Amino acid sequence: MSRAFICGLAGASLAPEEISFLREARPWGVILFRRNVESRAQLRALTEALRDALGDDRLPVLVDQEGGRVQRLAPPQWRAYPSAASYERLSADLQTAARLAFLGARLMAHDLREAGLTIDCLPVLDTPQPGAHQVIGDRGYSGEPAHVARIGRAAAEGLLAGGVLPVMKHIPGHGRAAADSHFELPRVAASLQALRDADFAPFAANADLPIAMTAHVVFEAIDPDQPASLSAEVIGRIVRGEIGFDGLLMTDDLSMRALSGDFRDRAERASAAGCDLVLHCNGDLSEARRVAEGAPILSGASLERAGRALRLLECVEAFNPVDGEREFDAALASVA
Repeated sequence: MSRAFICGLAGASLAPEEISFLREARPWGVILFRRNVESRAQLRALTEALRDALGDDRLPVLVDQEGGRVQRLAPPQWRAYPSAASYERLSADLQTAARLAFLGARLMAHDLREAGLTIDCLPVLDTPQPGAHQVIGDRGYSGEPAHVARIGRAAAEGLLAGGVLPVMKHIPGHGRAAADSHFELPRVAASLQALRDADFAPFAANADLPIAMTAHVVFEAIDPDQPASLSAEVIGRIVRGEIGFDGLLMTDDLSMRALSGDFRDRAERASAAGCDLVLHCNGDLSEARRVAEGAPILSGASLERAGRALRLLECVEAFNPVDGEREFDAALASVA
């Protein structure tokens, strides 16, 4: 049995106290960052060590590999990928932009599977709005919701074709937040209709994707008191209801400063609000222990959603990475 949480690690190898914690707490998955990545061989050894420690060769190992300024597997060991916004900038033709996003994500998936990583926190389906904080910025595909939906879908399909699960974020939308939720709690005063027209639309168009990550954002028109990650109203009425997402729902990082209070309390509140999994990223074991205490055993509908998502990992399409890179580079050059 797994607990309904995902945790981070401190460094590039497993420390003895981390092994003890993982075996005791039994997280559903582990997420890795740049601090955990040194080389191809080291990363593969780390993902294998994680699975050995938990005795689970299907342990989900996650990463944020978006391209642009959010790229955990980076040069010189791996290629640099364009930011999300680059695809539309490179080509005004939506079909071409979507094809580029698919190819980029398919190559990323090859990189990730080779390293033992099976879930990528991509695509970013937030629609950046004028005047918003640049925490999203060029991580978003477009300022046009329909384009975000189309190009983001292509990126998700590229990952799935390579046997990597996509995580659409940050549902129900972070694109108009005027603050960075890593450091403070954003509040959005837009009307519900404005949110439907722009913020919610890309998520609704991709509601069949297997996993989504919440936004630590207060939407005053829906719940003026709680950020989406902790709001039963936002999750039940909007994410599950209007948007129609019935996949596996995970929080954004509980260690972000948008949230307050004890870490066990944060985990309990997110779970009570309707999140299937809670996420803690910074590798601080004292915090992670409190998160684990507040996370329930994964069961019921949450367990079913997790199983449904993981079954998609079995569907890997044949791919030659040399040919893929050649096509991607040629396509980039042709529209530059």
